[in-house]
Amino acid sequence: MKETKIYVGLNDSGIQAQKYDDSVYVSILKKVCCSYKVPFSFNMSEGGYLNEKGDFMQQHMLVISLVDMEDNIAEEIAKDLCAFFHQPSVLMTVSDVKSKYIKERI
Repeated sequence: MKETKIYVGLNDSGIQAQKYDDSVYVSILKKVCCSYKVPFSFNMSEGGYLNEKGDFMQQHMLVISLVDMEDNIAEEIAKDLCAFFHQPSVLMTVSDVKSKYIKERI
């Protein structure tokens, strides 16, 4: 199985700062993933990057995890988030993972 992670920064590319509260971005993320009807999880993280001018910037970001997702669907989700969050790009990583479901009767 594989795990796809999409890293989406929250700094607007036009103003180099975050326009809205984190909860607004989380709401958008949930709507996008639900519209594709895919299982997902996410967490909020912080990171740094070099902008197009070469300046080091810090920002909040959302890291979306998609397990056993087709590449083309993951890329469509990444493109949507890139557009909705006004980003020049988002980072997508794909890793092989060993996974299994554990069930227990109650």
